[in-house]
Amino acid sequence: MLLSDPTSSVGLRPVRYQFATTRGDAYDDNWLVIDGTVTTPQGSWSFVEPCLLTDEAREVTSWLRAVAAGTVPVTPPDAEGALSPDVTFIEPLVALGLAGRSEGGAAAIRFHLSLEAAPPWQRGDDRPALHQYTVDVRTDTTALLHAADRWEHALAAFPPR
Repeated sequence: MLLSDPTSSVGLRPVRYQFATTRGDAYDDNWLVIDGTVTTPQGSWSFVEPCLLTDEAREVTSWLRAVAAGTVPVTPPDAEGALSPDVTFIEPLVALGLAGRSEGGAAAIRFHLSLEAAPPWQRGDDRPALHQYTVDVRTDTTALLHAADRWEHALAAFPPR
């Protein structure tokens, strides 16, 4: 899945299970390694990390389709200015939110990138709190549905085990 606009892009792709063979553990058997590539005006980086369970990854498809349908509300910052994602996962490396919506159905998808998924200059002792480093990508309904279809297609190779 790739979402992009003239200034930013985020690509996510499942590449393998974290463990090649099953171990009889519902979590360990279903961790997916995600290859992420990010481009912003501040720079570009990538990560390859086990950060989604197979069931969590399927939630992304549903959420993207719900955003395209206009049924997901915009999530503004809280009273203190902190950002909260709409969709979170056990591993907090990647989360998703709807940053805005404009006339005609265009949406700003907010990718919350933490820990190993954050840019190299945001890692270490000076890193922001979880979910506070974000990349907003403005996109239209057609691109959202295409991203949902591509993500679903990529996940077909990784059924729950």
